[in-house]
Amino acid sequence: MIADADELPRNAANHVALTPLGFLQWAASVFPDRIALVHGRHYRQTWAATQDRCQRMASALRSWDVGRGDVVAVLAPNIPALYEAHFGVPMAGAVLNALNTRLDAATLAFILSHGGASVLLFDSEYADLVRDVLARLDRPPRTVRIEDGEFAGEHGVLGDAEYEAWLAAQPAAADWTWPEDEWQSICLNYTSGTTGNPKGVLYHHRGAYLNAVGNVLSCGMPPHSVYLWTLPMFHCNGWCFPWTLAALAGTSVCLRRVEPAAIFDAIAQHRVGFFCAAPVVLNMLVNAPAAARKRAGHPVQAMTGGAAPPAAIIEAMDGLGIGVTHLYGLTETYGPSVSCAWHEEWDTLPLAQRAARKARIGVRKLNVEAVQVVDDRLQPVPADGATLGEIVLRGNTIMKGYLRDPGATAGAFAGGWFHSGDLGVVHPDGYVEIKDRAKDIIISGGENISTVEIESVLYRHPDVLEAAVVARSDATWGETPCAFVALKDGAQASADDILAHCRRHLARFKIPRTVVFGPLPKTATGKIQKFVLREQASALRDEPGKQ
Repeated sequence: MIADADELPRNAANHVALTPLGFLQWAASVFPDRIALVHGRHYRQTWAATQDRCQRMASALRSWDVGRGDVVAVLAPNIPALYEAHFGVPMAGAVLNALNTRLDAATLAFILSHGGASVLLFDSEYADLVRDVLARLDRPPRTVRIEDGEFAGEHGVLGDAEYEAWLAAQPAAADWTWPEDEWQSICLNYTSGTTGNPKGVLYHHRGAYLNAVGNVLSCGMPPHSVYLWTLPMFHCNGWCFPWTLAALAGTSVCLRRVEPAAIFDAIAQHRVGFFCAAPVVLNMLVNAPAAARKRAGHPVQAMTGGAAPPAAIIEAMDGLGIGVTHLYGLTETYGPSVSCAWHEEWDTLPLAQRAARKARIGVRKLNVEAVQVVDDRLQPVPADGATLGEIVLRGNTIMKGYLRDPGATAGAFAGGWFHSGDLGVVHPDGYVEIKDRAKDIIISGGENISTVEIESVLYRHPDVLEAAVVARSDATWGETPCAFVALKDGAQASADDILAHCRRHLARFKIPRTVVFGPLPKTATGKIQKFVLREQASALRDEPGKQ
């Protein structure tokens, strides 16, 4: 018995804070000349150059007095600068806040104010949006303009600095500091505001390290994998794949716009082996014009999440030579935490049955300690494939908590589990399958949309008496908002009037695609019965008067 062994102290030789920043250091020292980043026809960047640029970014931030705990926001598509920020910002000790490029000015202003961003890097395509955002802030951050060579529009002059000049002004091989504590925040991500204003989700270095390695294991990625950026890097930090690619000394193929022809061309030209995408993107590939579709001539694996992929889409992707792995996770879990681990014996099943298996979300990734489906008493439901319960998780890749929201944090961690708010069942083989959303979230193109936010905008219309929003199935986006509206007596607002009002106050992807007029069903206490509205939305056909 060696009970006293646990009393041996940690020291610098045997205990170092886990951080994914070390992956970049490793890739640059072991494979300095391998290509790390590809962008467009001509841009190629090695791992040595990537490390140098990230170190320069850290140095530039420190020259602006940015340090530990300060927030640096980035508003950009999937371009090299956003990839570099995943290392350069935390190298300065700061916290990266990658912003959703689809958000409206009011929401972006709330995020920058709530997070207290001291610096904002932005792609010049969003200069007009950024100008609007900054005008809404009492204390606007300093700004750095990114002029991406693949952007054909006007670049403008907004910004305190231009990105390339900002980096070039710093010394080569600029120094950076390893985090003192692996619990130190590395990223701040905002939810899509499913209950009103978005909540700030904090990640730590330890979780980012573990989930990046977990991606390698759950997705079967070999060294030097070639990865295509179809998933936005602002989505849970690209599900931690920026750091995964450094751990593999792999190659990131950046894609400024997600278009079928560009995806098929990149797969063929760069021999892409992996990409992540919401089911809407897979649907886009399957239904691309025949002239654009190209069957992959080498093994390609697509990791999908955000909504359960229809089995028919998985079958069609197989016809394109692209396998599909279904992943499940949330912003609060660093992205995917559950994966449909595959069994070789399933290979002999008919294609339709294989696709149905892949549509289940599966079992925990190895970097997640526990996943259960539980009842109201936090007891596991029977593995009968029928009994509904809430999906809860536990592990080191769960958020630190919500920024400046202790009440929401305590609720999310009640009973020692993270509560997903999603409902699922457990099959006899232990694999979990999502069945419904506990909250009234609409998932459109992989983006979460708050019905509360849309309803609050509808209620501001002078002719609207009552309003409720539910999801309606959509062949392209998976789901789109369907608005049910009761007008005030004598009011004659049309669907076009309602939609025009929404366009003035909501991001484009949040605008209802359908408006239905009439009295809203209610309970005896006056609560709107959304389950009835969901049934009505499901039964709708495209009829005159419905937009």
